[in-house]
Amino acid sequence: MTSALPFLVFLLLLPLFPLSLSGGTSGRTAAPSLIQKTCNETTYYDLCVSSLRSDPHSRKADVKGLSTIAINIAISNATNTSSFAAALAHNATDASLVDVLRACATKYANAREALQWSLDALSTESYDYAFVHVSAAAEYPNVCRVLFRQNPRLAYPAALARREEDLERLCTIALEIISLLG
Repeated sequence: MTSALPFLVFLLLLPLFPLSLSGGTSGRTAAPSLIQKTCNETTYYDLCVSSLRSDPHSRKADVKGLSTIAINIAISNATNTSSFAAALAHNATDASLVDVLRACATKYANAREALQWSLDALSTESYDYAFVHVSAAAEYPNVCRVLFRQNPRLAYPAALARREEDLERLCTIALEIISLLG
C-alpha cells in the first residue's frame, strides 16, 4: 500500500499540471503592462506602444522612465530629420529651395535641442519645464511648412511632411506621458 500512495498522489495531482504549465486558466487574461496603461492615456496609442516597446529599457521603466524614452525617440526623429533636410538642401539646385531646406534643418536641430532641455528638466522633476520644452519642439517643424507655403513655387517634400507629422505625434505622446507625472 505504501508503494501505491505516491502513485495515487501523482494521479490526483496530474490534472493540475496543465494549469501550472500554461500559467493559469484559459479564462484569465494578463494584466495590461505599464506601457499599455500609459499609452492608453495618449492620443496615438498604437504609435506609443510600438515606440516604447522598441526600447529594451521600457519593460522595466516607470512612467517617468517611459517619458524619458518617449523624448529620446523624439530626439532621434528630430536629429534624423534635421540631417535629412540638410541632405535635401545639399542636393538641391534651386537657391530658394536650398535656403528653405537649410532653414528646415535648423528648425529640426532647434527641436532636438528643446527636447534635450526637456530631458534635463525631467531629470530634476521640473515637469512644467519639460512640458514647455517638448511643446516648443513640436512647434519648430511647423516653421518649415510655413516657409514652403510662403514660396508657392516650391513643393513641400512628402517625406519631410511625413517626418514633421511623426515628430508632432511623438511630441504629443511625450507631452501626454509627462502630464501623468504631475
